[in-house]
Order: sequence, then C-alpha cells, then structure tokens
Amino acid sequence: MSFIDPTSGLQPVDTSLLPAAVQKGGQQAEQLYETALQFEQVLVEQLTQQIDFSGSSDDGSDDGSDDGSGGDAATGIVDQMLPDALAQGITNGGGIGLAGTIYNSLARQQGLPTTDGS
Repeated sequence: MSFIDPTSGLQPVDTSLLPAAVQKGGQQAEQLYETALQFEQVLVEQLTQQIDFSGSSDDGSDDGSDDGSGGDAATGIVDQMLPDALAQGITNGGGIGLAGTIYNSLARQQGLPTTDGS
C-alpha cells in the first residue's frame, strides 16, 4: 500500500466559494474548512488509487494485449495519472460532502459557526 504525501497536488481553496457560515467565522473557520477539504481530497485520492484503470481483470483472462504485459509505457503513465485527475475532478465538483461534515463537527467543538445552522 502506498501513502500519498498530503501536501502534493492539493488544490488551493478559493475563499469566495466557501460557505457563508465559514466566511462569517473568520480566518480560523476558513483554515478549519480548508483543512477539512484537504483531508477529503487526500481520501478521495486514496480511494481512486484503488481503481484498476487498466481494464485488466484479476481472473487471469486475456486483456486483449498481444504481449500479455497489460499495455505499453504510455498506458502505464495514463493509468498513473487517472486517479489523480479523477480525485481532482471530484473535489473540484463539490467533493463527496465529507469536508462539510468534518468542518461542522470540529466547528461545534470550537464554537465556530456551522454550515448546517446547528
């Protein structure tokens, strides 16, 4: 199992897209929300690393390549890039909702405004 460097490839957070409650909470709330977003992105990257983009199966059946190697060098590079691209697309498209949940839980503990109004 490989581990992702949590600082590699993370997209900066556009503060204008932060929920209104986070913006009202000031710098501390923004930093907390940004950290929650970064955690979500790392998690999504880890999950997408587990997807087999090569199209090969684990049952030993032929994957259609002539040499049995599963593809050429270009295919290998694309297979390595797809998980990161997919993770960034998911995160940039609003994510999976985990960041908001993490933020709200931690914000309640710290007395910051939450995005769910509680």
